[in-house]
Amino acid sequence: MIERIIIIDSVDPVVFFGVNNVNILLIKTLFPKLRFVARGNVIKVIGDEQEANFFEEKVRLLEKYCAEYNMLNEDVIIDIIKGETPVEIKQNDLIIYGINGKPITARTENQKKLVDAFADNDLVFALGPAGSGKTYVAIALAVKALKNKEVKKIILSRPAVEAGEKLGFLPGDMKEKIDPYLQPLYDALQDMIPAAKLKDYMENNVIQIAPLAFMRGRTLNDAIIILDEAQNTTSHQIKMFLTRLGLNAKMIITGDMTQIDLPASQVSGLTQAINILKSVPGIAKIEFNKSDIVRHKLVQRIVEAYEKYESKLQIKKKRKTDGDA
Repeated sequence: MIERIIIIDSVDPVVFFGVNNVNILLIKTLFPKLRFVARGNVIKVIGDEQEANFFEEKVRLLEKYCAEYNMLNEDVIIDIIKGETPVEIKQNDLIIYGINGKPITARTENQKKLVDAFADNDLVFALGPAGSGKTYVAIALAVKALKNKEVKKIILSRPAVEAGEKLGFLPGDMKEKIDPYLQPLYDALQDMIPAAKLKDYMENNVIQIAPLAFMRGRTLNDAIIILDEAQNTTSHQIKMFLTRLGLNAKMIITGDMTQIDLPASQVSGLTQAINILKSVPGIAKIEFNKSDIVRHKLVQRIVEAYEKYESKLQIKKKRKTDGDA
């Protein structure tokens, strides 16, 4: 008789053990010769050494499957323990599996182009309207790289531009004032990483979410770095951010040039950076459009309506200018 400790560290124990421990209860029935207790992310096994070795081997296979698909169910558990290959889940243009095994895919041609550009370049600009999925796909690519151990951390940032509100008048400390600007990034991560695992990543700085100003002075190695809403950066800010790129690191810069919240007198750093860097090798630019919008169907119509409105304004301004001349 031996006692063995097995630590489940690559997946969320809640997902692995199942709701109300349904998965671990099933595993117990499949190993009647062993006695074991599961607590937290630790399984303590007591029994015959050969049987315990076989049990640990199967647990590692289950853990590997759970890490890949973000789910574990009765059929998969029985197949793996019996030595059979679980039915493969095929999904076109898959990036990763999110919460409860939900496939996160590149759904449009430009989203696919972003996936390909990320594979081939260390810096990618993704430009386009709200709802086109540029930030969501970027974060999915970062999570995939982290899960595959291609990098050690993910760093997500946004400029905290005051679009109508003044930070000083918002309640709370600095973190509470800044968090609303970063909420879209949290939302995307919560779709892709189980809550307990995400909390662990953030507490250990494996995933870092911070305002752009907090990037100054850092060198970001072994990381996927994403700057969201980059149209609201100044020239100095985006230059500072781009020069943080370290060894074994990649950057994705996203922005929507129709939603600049900077003062009218200030040039968007994103516009300037794209012009300056357009001929630099290793940098790609993907332009999304209204056909890429994957939110509610009304979002595309709203974008189109605003485009028509702004086009009419430009025509009126031109006529007025021509008339004054």
